[in-house]
Amino acid sequence: MNLFYQPRLPEGIHYLDPDESRHCTKVLRKKQGDTLHLTDGKGFFYTAIITQPDPQRCTFEVTGTQAAPTRNFFIHIAISPTKNADRLEWFVEKSVEIGIDAITIIECDHTERMHIKLERLEKLCVSAMKQSVKATLPQLSGVVALPEFIAHGKATEKFIAYVDPDNPMHLHQMATPHQDYVVLIGPEGDFSKEELALCLQHGFRKASLGPSRLRTETAGLVACHTLHLLNTV
Repeated sequence: MNLFYQPRLPEGIHYLDPDESRHCTKVLRKKQGDTLHLTDGKGFFYTAIITQPDPQRCTFEVTGTQAAPTRNFFIHIAISPTKNADRLEWFVEKSVEIGIDAITIIECDHTERMHIKLERLEKLCVSAMKQSVKATLPQLSGVVALPEFIAHGKATEKFIAYVDPDNPMHLHQMATPHQDYVVLIGPEGDFSKEELALCLQHGFRKASLGPSRLRTETAGLVACHTLHLLNTV
């Protein structure tokens, strides 16, 4: 199923933007009277009939609305940007496909790269949401300094993925099902000891993601997948 995105559907906007319109009419060759499947990214799926297959402004008439199933858990990954931009983009794309609710890009003491193309990451989120046929677009925020982020965190269960010889239990052993989670993923040089101490003061708990040393983007995806499995299997 090809899923199209129109975030203003609840406002009565019944047309696709130029990119979506071109894909619909030129690539998929949809015609007047054909059925469309859409989402507003806010938890709803829509069915519609094309009324004007214009490649710049494809209009449609909504024929049905269905709420997507709600989840009783919330996964928020706060991750330092990787030195290679492609790796952060890979994390964003794959975590959305698996099922993530919020991503925040955080600046840490050892962060090596701070220039983030947020607009490109937003487009990747939309693309991954459509590809995996989801109805909710994850929240994407950045860039936030780590002290500012942890000072305003409101999750019920807070974890920091930190590599040291005394790592505690694995994340899947520590997390409780059906909660609001936030997991901090540090840069390639890891969190500084000062950052670790600050996080522990704010109620974060050290969690292991396994015996292997993981790249930043891999650690983020492992954390996301672990919490997803905890709540869905």
